[in-house]
Amino acid sequence: MFETLQPAPADKILALIGLYRADPRPDKVDLGVGVYKDRDGTTPVMRAVREAEKRLLQGQDTKTYLGLAGDTAFNAAITKLVFGPKAELSRIRAAQAPGGSGALRLVGELLKRTRSDATIWLSDPTWPNHMPVMRAAGLQIREYPYFDAASGAVRFEDMLVALRTAKSGDVVLLHGCCHNPTGANLDAAQWAAVADLVVERGLLPFADIAYQGFGEGLDADAAGLRLLAAKVPEMVVASSCSKNFAVYRDRVGAAMILAKDGAQADVAMSQMLSAARAMYSMPPDHGAAAVRIVLEDATLRADWESELEAMRLRMLRLRVQFAEALRRQSNSDRFDFVASHRGMFSRLGLSEAQVERLRAEHGVYMVGDSRINVAGLPEDGMDALAKAIVSVLD
Repeated sequence: MFETLQPAPADKILALIGLYRADPRPDKVDLGVGVYKDRDGTTPVMRAVREAEKRLLQGQDTKTYLGLAGDTAFNAAITKLVFGPKAELSRIRAAQAPGGSGALRLVGELLKRTRSDATIWLSDPTWPNHMPVMRAAGLQIREYPYFDAASGAVRFEDMLVALRTAKSGDVVLLHGCCHNPTGANLDAAQWAAVADLVVERGLLPFADIAYQGFGEGLDADAAGLRLLAAKVPEMVVASSCSKNFAVYRDRVGAAMILAKDGAQADVAMSQMLSAARAMYSMPPDHGAAAVRIVLEDATLRADWESELEAMRLRMLRLRVQFAEALRRQSNSDRFDFVASHRGMFSRLGLSEAQVERLRAEHGVYMVGDSRINVAGLPEDGMDALAKAIVSVLD
């Protein structure tokens, strides 16, 4: 029966990895893949995570099932990390999920069970996997304007105009921080305006927070989400530990529900766990257990926060250096927005043809929409990179 199938389209980012690896040029630059890299181009295991894994292996005496919700102590710790110390924990339920993607799909399944004709609004642009994940969950997709490529800024008024046309019960997916792929983020006043709008229109906010700690800091990056939680009767959250704990392949995430009260939270949680049972039953334990150990141990947590902060500050420094190099090479302020963006990504506003020229002529690899991974910027080659980019401009 498999003869009826056609090949699925290749994942563009994964295909880019193959092209980069096959390129023999010694001065090639990889700005495509969405993982943090240090100065040497490696993605190391964080110190606190490595120590937590040692403790886990030394103390673990069984690998029996934990249950559909996974590690409940991990769930409690990650809930506090995301929602903060002032959260109404009695209204929140969390389930460990197989990474941020698993959390997104799990919430999507819950939304479909909650409302069979559910519509979810995604930012334009958004992370490429948002749309297929939500479609696979059976949700209707609409988009709201988000990014102005010319200025590098958020199209906030256009965003509000679009969301005012959303129907009561529609879901609005918001990037909790460090917008992927643009790097342009809402400020505090804009978060407050969004909160007012979703309450006024009866919308359900869905926060995807995959880069907490990479933008302005752990608490600052969750400030918009927490503001929403304080104002809205209900919301859902997908959290990922892939980036801020560097446990990419261990698939550590959480799906969270904020309901009107504890009783409704329990019912929603039961439906979410029922959906989990039908998809994967239980999430992998190892990575979540290591994260839980880090968050529960004061010494390990302090070391983790210190290393995470060093990663954040390095990306900020690279942003400034890159923007300055582009200004020097272009004799313009066209790319100054890169310095004001936050997170691991920025979108440069280049065409696909210009991106292809960069790859063919200069060995500079980035996603076709000109998203760059800031952590991949070459500290000792900023001017050469900027010169290459300027050379392909119209």
